[in-house]
Amino acid sequence: MATTPRPVTLFTGQWADLPFEEVCRLASEWGYDGLEIATWGDHLDATRGARDDDYIAEKKATLEKHGLQVWTISAHLTGQAVCDLIDARHQDIVSEQVWGDGDPEGVRQRAAEYVKDAARTAARLGVKTVTGFTGSSIWHTVAMFPPTPDSMVEAGYQDFADRWNPILDVFDEVGVRFAHEVHPSEIAYDYWTTKRAMEAIGHREAFGLNFDPSHFVWQDLDPIGFLRDFADRIYHVHCKDSRKQLDGRAGRLGSHLPWADSRRGWDFTSVGHGDVPWELIFRELNNIGYTGPTSVEWEDAGVDRLRGAPDALRFIRGLGELFQPPAAAFDAAFSSRG
Repeated sequence: MATTPRPVTLFTGQWADLPFEEVCRLASEWGYDGLEIATWGDHLDATRGARDDDYIAEKKATLEKHGLQVWTISAHLTGQAVCDLIDARHQDIVSEQVWGDGDPEGVRQRAAEYVKDAARTAARLGVKTVTGFTGSSIWHTVAMFPPTPDSMVEAGYQDFADRWNPILDVFDEVGVRFAHEVHPSEIAYDYWTTKRAMEAIGHREAFGLNFDPSHFVWQDLDPIGFLRDFADRIYHVHCKDSRKQLDGRAGRLGSHLPWADSRRGWDFTSVGHGDVPWELIFRELNNIGYTGPTSVEWEDAGVDRLRGAPDALRFIRGLGELFQPPAAAFDAAFSSRG
């Protein structure tokens, strides 16, 4: 696999309504280096990928045909069901095989098996990282009312550890890492919950982070400090933006308003059109030595994706080229010694 420094990839999760071949064609024509392939739609079936040599060969051939590479695959949707309190919403985001009869514990167990297969599929593709969500049995307690006892919170982190340690055992077996996206509705959704999740999982190396600063901005978290403090666990980077619109009526919790509704307190935007401090982030990625993919996750309800995706590529490509680590410090030229 090529060692292109910080390649720009397109996350296919928001494109899963299109055939994989079509997404490859579009990404290639726009100039992306590769894809972060979602394990849903027809893009990648982790159950088949874990077992079927011909299926893996077919995917590799399609990527090669379009001059694309793959550094990462995603198990976000099914990973969400591993720890969640399952309800009707989950039926729309997991496969029929994972949903089965809808019994909550059965869904959670089948979801865990699918994420294990995602690790096996990644290894067979020559990929070292699977991004995704973990779900959470305690996210519904985030408002702390009715009063949430410490024992209930501790039980939530223990549930996470009990369900994810066996999954991570498979990741270790096949030499692949899981990169959890710090995101509201997950076991780790901000700085302190990330530290707590790491402690719960025993700081094992198979469990790292997918850094997506769009979720930091509207929570008023510091993305730069997060990168610095978790430098050794940044396994992947999503490029997505968000913009706050807190006007005294609109709040951070979204008010159950749809995306792009001007009454919302915040919204996702195409990269470079929100409040994420991208220049500082790229400087810090240099500081921590991150050379992995910068993966465009296009989410903007006010922009057509066929315009948003190439626009995001131009923005990220420009930052990547500008903020390459210099060959020498700027003040080296001041030295009088040859």
